[in-house]
Amino acid sequence: MGKNAVEELPYAIVPDGSVTTPAGFRAGGLHCGLKKTTRFDLGAIVCEVPATAAAVYTTNVFQAAPLQVTRESIAQEGKLQAVLVNSGNANACTGKQGEEDAYRMRSALAQRLGIAEHYVAVASTGVIGELLKMDRVLAGVESLPAKLTDQDSGAEDFCQAILTTDLVKKECCVQVRVDGNIVTIAGAAKGSGMIHPNMATMLAFMTTDAEIEREPLQRLLGQTTDVTFNMITVDGDTSTNDMLVAMASGLAGNNKLHEGHPDWPAFAAAFRRVCEHLAQAIARDGEGATKLIEVNVSGAETEEGARAIAKTVIGSSLVKSAVFGADANWGRIIAAVGRSGVPVDPETVDIRIGDIVMLEQSRPIPFDEEAALEYLKGQTVVIHVDLHMGQGEATAWGCDLTYDYVRINAAYRT
Repeated sequence: MGKNAVEELPYAIVPDGSVTTPAGFRAGGLHCGLKKTTRFDLGAIVCEVPATAAAVYTTNVFQAAPLQVTRESIAQEGKLQAVLVNSGNANACTGKQGEEDAYRMRSALAQRLGIAEHYVAVASTGVIGELLKMDRVLAGVESLPAKLTDQDSGAEDFCQAILTTDLVKKECCVQVRVDGNIVTIAGAAKGSGMIHPNMATMLAFMTTDAEIEREPLQRLLGQTTDVTFNMITVDGDTSTNDMLVAMASGLAGNNKLHEGHPDWPAFAAAFRRVCEHLAQAIARDGEGATKLIEVNVSGAETEEGARAIAKTVIGSSLVKSAVFGADANWGRIIAAVGRSGVPVDPETVDIRIGDIVMLEQSRPIPFDEEAALEYLKGQTVVIHVDLHMGQGEATAWGCDLTYDYVRINAAYRT
């Protein structure tokens, strides 16, 4: 499928799509010298028109300076035309100087592009507590516009520029029909460590050419985040920096989207698909990870309860370690369920790992240990928990806990 491929289903995945596939967007990246290697460390996404914008932010009390700048930018008109991102330095816990540097980044790109300062968002990721090398950043900003393109190469360079300990880039693109027009939704993200479900625990950027009002976009972003990015965990740590920003150029030619629009359900489903793909990609690429873990909880009294249980299981170091070791230790799973803080009937819990039933009505069921071992050796492990108490259900994603996670984080700064 190319740029104009949409199936009869609510949406279609565009395998070769990127954040520059929606109409009106360019992207690019370069190496400005913040990283000790020659990997790209400065990137931008730019829209040819002021785009409707929405964002959600980390819940960490210590919030990095770029978040303040981005909040202020969006608050003025609810629009953005560019987002500037650096990796290698978080510009977090850097005091007044850090704030000034974040504003200088915004001002520099705005001047270089010839747009209003409040049309620029800023994001940073990397080491906490070190001041940015602003001479290098500003030199990079000066060169960045020449790197911007609506071709795949620009999106590729941007994806590379936002990575830290990530091993792979993370992107997704889908298309959906709205008022008979093809609307494209795309996203790019980074995240590998310091990932825990208290949005936003990574950097993610979404672009779409849909015409949409800001308030519905903000509501959709928040609701979708709750069931995607807020349902992943790698290590239980919530970042100081990270955020999810969505920009809508409005160039697809559809009538303005809102919750009452007849094509809203299809658009919302497509929007969720992008977020879910990026969330899973972050979990799969967790620092040192060898396996993606998915936890499905059903039969809870409420959806909120199901989410809390799924998060607790996926965040359990003991569960994650057992999956790494291919140990079918269901006792660690039920222990996590029981400490989740959600009311659970201790007599009615079922647990499956893959298709292998291990617990039924809270009683052990004999199972084939060899078959379980082979299943747990796979790259994706799915755990099912049924509480038999109600209709609430939820899914969370995470990864195994490996020796490499300790190695990577023991020397993160060096």
